[in-house]
Amino acid sequence: MKEKVGIGIIGTGIITGKHIQAINLLENGQLLGLMAYSQANAKEAEQTFGTKVYTDLDAFLSIPGLDLVVICTPSGHHMEYALVAAKAGKHVLIEKPIEVTLEKADLIINSCKSSGVKCGVIFQNRFSQDYIKLKQAVNDGKLGKLLMGNAHINWYRTEEYYNSSNWKGTLSGDGGGAFINQGIHTIDLLLDIMGDVKMVFGKIDSIYHTIEGEDIGAAVLNFKNGALGSITASTALYPGYPERLEIYGSLGSVILEAGKLIAWNIKGEDLQVSSPDFSIVSGSSDPMAIGFQLHLEQYRDIVSAILLDREPLVNGLTARKSLELILTIYKSSKTNEPIFY
Repeated sequence: MKEKVGIGIIGTGIITGKHIQAINLLENGQLLGLMAYSQANAKEAEQTFGTKVYTDLDAFLSIPGLDLVVICTPSGHHMEYALVAAKAGKHVLIEKPIEVTLEKADLIINSCKSSGVKCGVIFQNRFSQDYIKLKQAVNDGKLGKLLMGNAHINWYRTEEYYNSSNWKGTLSGDGGGAFINQGIHTIDLLLDIMGDVKMVFGKIDSIYHTIEGEDIGAAVLNFKNGALGSITASTALYPGYPERLEIYGSLGSVILEAGKLIAWNIKGEDLQVSSPDFSIVSGSSDPMAIGFQLHLEQYRDIVSAILLDREPLVNGLTARKSLELILTIYKSSKTNEPIFY
C-alpha cells in the first residue's frame, strides 16, 4: 500500500495558505506543487508559499506522484478543473461549495465516479469535536424526537472584501452571496443533523453591499421528519456575530457557536459546555480569522479514504445537499412561493 499521498493545489488565493498549513502537518500526505493562472501569480505564490508553482495544467497534472488535486479556485470554476483532474485519474478535494449549479455539481460527481476517483468537498466544521459530540448525541437518541433546527450566520463583510476580487458576490463566480459563500458551512451541519428538507420558503436581498448576490436573507424549513427550522444569513450585520447552530428535541437542546458548545441542556444529564479553545474561531467579521486545524482533520480523512479505498466523510453527494437547499431558497425568493421537494 502506498505510504504517502501526493497533493497539488489549483489556485493561489488567500485560502490556499490554510490548506498548505494543514498539508504540512499530514503524517501521510505531501504537497508537491501549486498551479496559478499566470506567471505573475506563480512568481508571487512561489515567494509566499515556498513551493513550485505551475501555470500549465498538463504539466501540473503530470507531477510525479500526484494523487490528489485540491481545487481552490472561485466557486464557479470548480467544475472545469475537477473534470480534467478526474479524467487524469486524480482524486479531487474541492473547496465549498462543490459548484454553483446542480448541473455542474452532478457532472463533477458523475465524472469522479466513472473515473474511479474520490471526490471530497471542504466542510471542515464536520470535524469539530463539539459538533461530533452533538451528532453522536442525536444519533444516540439523547435529544429525543427532533423538533426544530436553526442555523444563523449573521456576519459582516466590508466593501473592501467584495472589491478585493472580481468574483466575490457575483452570480457566475460566487453563485450568490451570504448563503452560498458564508452560510453554507453551518447549513451543511444543519442538514447533517436534521436530515432532508420537505419544504422551504426563503427571501433574500442585497440591501447594504452593491453586489449581484444577496447580503441578507432568511428561510423557513419543514424537514421530512416533521421538524421545523429556520436559517438567517448575512454579510451586512455589523459587527458580525459567531455562527450559531441550534438543535431542539423532545428531551433537550444543544447550541453551538463558532463550532463550540455553549449550551447542553438534556433531561437527566449535567450541563456540558466547552472550555475556551482559541485555536478555533469564527470568520464572522474577518474571513481569514479561522485556524487550519479542522482542515487538517479533513485532510487526514480524505488521505485515509484514498489509502484505504473508502468514501471520504464529506463526498460530492453529501456536499450537493447544501447546494440544492441554497439554490431552492434563491428560487423561492424569486418566485415568492414556498417550494416543496
